[in-house]
Amino acid sequence: MRAQSSATTAKPIAVTAPRDTRGLGTAQAALGVVAFSLTFPSTAWGLESFGPWSLVALREVLAALVAGGCLLAAGARLPARRHLAGLAVVAVGVVLGFPMLTTLALQTSTTAHAAVVVGLLPLTTAVFSALRTGARPSRRFWLAAVAGAAAVLGFTVAQSGGALSAADGCLFGALLVCAAGYTEGGRLARVMPGWQVIGWALVLCLPLAVPAGALALAHEPVHLSFHGVAGLVWVAIGSTFLGLLVWYRGMAAIGIPRASQLQLAQPLLTLVWSALLLGEHFTVAAPLTAVAVLVCIAVTQRS
Repeated sequence: MRAQSSATTAKPIAVTAPRDTRGLGTAQAALGVVAFSLTFPSTAWGLESFGPWSLVALREVLAALVAGGCLLAAGARLPARRHLAGLAVVAVGVVLGFPMLTTLALQTSTTAHAAVVVGLLPLTTAVFSALRTGARPSRRFWLAAVAGAAAVLGFTVAQSGGALSAADGCLFGALLVCAAGYTEGGRLARVMPGWQVIGWALVLCLPLAVPAGALALAHEPVHLSFHGVAGLVWVAIGSTFLGLLVWYRGMAAIGIPRASQLQLAQPLLTLVWSALLLGEHFTVAAPLTAVAVLVCIAVTQRS
């Protein structure tokens, strides 16, 4: 791998892409959404065999090894120094923060409940994107954003018996760090290949994940099972690497707002997976709240 010189730095892609590129980008972003919708059920499976800290660390190590191998095989150049800060935001938000906080939450929360809360992610990402780019959204945008947040807050309070639980706090924290990572990753994917964005973010975390994993495995019990291993493999390879790879490529091709529209389907897909794979039962409030958030996000996208 060679340090990237300023002479060979890729120029930002145009904001408007050809129709065929937009079609491919939409398909890639949609594949990313499908991969993400399986993350919570797979995490619940993984927790059957591993402790939360072990699962997060092993997830990162496996994904980083795959990403590092792909970067080596492709002869990828080291990222330019000016991109390191952005990659650090992606690493902290998407690679470390979101998996850690959601895994801790799923120890006591159902995947259906978590899916509805994290359904705010497109909305949170849109807000972060507006702040990051200096845009000034309309009043209707902010009203819809507040309405969506209020719907999820009301749902979580009702489901938690009148007060927010520790799991809800972890889920809301996961929303913030992941939205920051998505926004910065989408920006970086316009000046470097999208798969390299998540690839380098994973590699940056490897020196921290290896000792953390060794320490966690020494203190947390391991009970290997088919579900546990399958869940670990999916969250590492499917969600963390392949899912983010196609997601960032899709965002680079069609833009963050348009990609966020596709993510509207993620909570409802997760509800389906939680019923099919985990046998969870949820009240009618879960899909209704997910649909309400979907409507609010649709309004923000049109604003």
